Amino acid sequence: MIPVFDGHNDFLLRLLRDPGNRETIWLAGEGKGHLDLPRMKAGGFAGGFFAVYIPSPVAHDAPDFEAIMDAPPYDLPLPDLIGAEAAQPTAVAMIGHLMWLERTGTLAICRSVAEIRAAMAAGRIAAILHFEGAEAIGEDLDALHLWHAAGLRSLGPVWSRPTVFGHGVPFRFPGTPDTGPGLTEAGKRLVRECNTLKVMIDLSHLNGAGFDDVAALSDAPLVATHSNAHAVTPSTRNLTDRQLDMIRERDGMVGLNFATVFLREDGRKAPFDGWEPVLRHMDHLIGRLGEDRVGLGSDFDGATLPNGIGDAAGLPRLLDALRTHGYDEPLLEKIAHGNWLALLSRTWGG
Repeated sequence: MIPVFDGHNDFLLRLLRDPGNRETIWLAGEGKGHLDLPRMKAGGFAGGFFAVYIPSPVAHDAPDFEAIMDAPPYDLPLPDLIGAEAAQPTAVAMIGHLMWLERTGTLAICRSVAEIRAAMAAGRIAAILHFEGAEAIGEDLDALHLWHAAGLRSLGPVWSRPTVFGHGVPFRFPGTPDTGPGLTEAGKRLVRECNTLKVMIDLSHLNGAGFDDVAALSDAPLVATHSNAHAVTPSTRNLTDRQLDMIRERDGMVGLNFATVFLREDGRKAPFDGWEPVLRHMDHLIGRLGEDRVGLGSDFDGATLPNGIGDAAGLPRLLDALRTHGYDEPLLEKIAHGNWLALLSRTWGG
């Protein structure tokens, strides 16, 4: 079985919502969501980016976003900005859950590629602490150094709602990422400080102007951990060919997002059978970026997935589909884990 290193998951959010049940959720598996230790082992899931995401409050009269996103066109309003003081307790709780996972002996929080390789060799899940949105960091950036000391090695300045650092794209279909202004002055300082600390900047969710600002400011490879091709599915979340070309020129990388809403050409959220949408996006990404700059960015536990994948145990089925499509074994090894480890070496050093 080819081991998989994955660009994004929201498993910590599941634990946040049911903290008293985390031992069962992780060690035994409860048959819900996409990730647990038994299914990860069954599917060859060897590690990945574990996201800290701050949920927005949900109003009692909020519209049915699931139904709206299954009937394009749609243009959903973004939640309000969440300040650092409100976000930090949630971030602490989620990082605490990740540290509990490490204390079980089944997972290791990794701060270098050498540590990732060592964890994979030992049969432990190799986890990178990642922020999906920088709400838990204030404009003075002091908390960035605190989180870095706790193991933070990857950060997206925004999810979709605005932060003090920049602006994300709305959930809109059809649409483009060219919406809104770029990074704030605090956002520009954040990028520079992340470069100093060797914290990877994630471009997924960031709008077009913010993407360009990161490209102008950062001296690191350009990376989108869980994004797809706008040329195939014209969602605001997907990357245009211009953006993909910039990522290629900077020797960066894109992780293929498994979310149906970003795979289907019609922009619907409903699951689908077969592999055609997945293959179209993968072919386009490889055609634009090259074989050394594409991996997987599942969005496990944060999205609706194609029926063929289902959950982490379905990863071998995905690799089999790519194999049948004509991808050879060396390329499958790169997509499954090799490209991510090489990208992190280029970003972190060592």
